[in-house]
Amino acid sequence: MTYCVGMLLNEGLAMIADTRTNAGVDNISTYKKLFVIEEPGERVIAIATAGNLSVTQTALNRLKAGIKLPDSDHPETLMSAPTLFRAAELAGHAIKTVRSEFESGLEAQSVDMGATILLGGQIRGGELGLYLIYPEGNAIACGADTPYLQIGELKYGKPILDRALQTGTPLVEALKLGLISFDSTIRSNLGVGLPFDMIVVRPDTMKGTQRRIEAGDPYFRELGQQWSDAITAAYKAMPAPPWDNI
Repeated sequence: MTYCVGMLLNEGLAMIADTRTNAGVDNISTYKKLFVIEEPGERVIAIATAGNLSVTQTALNRLKAGIKLPDSDHPETLMSAPTLFRAAELAGHAIKTVRSEFESGLEAQSVDMGATILLGGQIRGGELGLYLIYPEGNAIACGADTPYLQIGELKYGKPILDRALQTGTPLVEALKLGLISFDSTIRSNLGVGLPFDMIVVRPDTMKGTQRRIEAGDPYFRELGQQWSDAITAAYKAMPAPPWDNI
């Protein structure tokens, strides 16, 4: 499994993805889940993937080769898409068609063909945006009321983002919250693990800043320890239940 989060804020876009693909006592492997398509000054599009690896790999390869949508006379790629919404449509069509083709041959083996995508970035002339694309090909856009989207093992990190993240949160603080959500997730689920890939995109720059957080990263380790200490201190400072006979 995996965990990916995208945060769309006034100061910009941040996306983080882990690299864990399989997990078990003797079966742990990694694969890059965050991919960036960039033409400096013109567009930057980041894609994070979760779900069946063969589906997402094939869909990404088809996006590179070109996708012909029903309303188009020619194949389009993420480099030729005129808007970010069009890029999300292309990614949705790729996921939907690949999933449909694979399911017909593997459904008898009970193989899960589910796959989801986070697609974010900016194309010149449009606004910075973030979309969640479902296995069926449809998509939803990130909005101001809930300025983040997640895919994969989202339940462990969601409460942290729900409580603290707002559209006006500074980008550096949002990154901190995002990494805390990852720390909480890897403590509770073996299906998520280091290294993490991340990208930050500032509005109207048409370029992204990327970083990989490796296992043993001192900042991430210290962040997790301080978060654990803060939670312990917070619950100890709270009043005990007022009920008798407990």
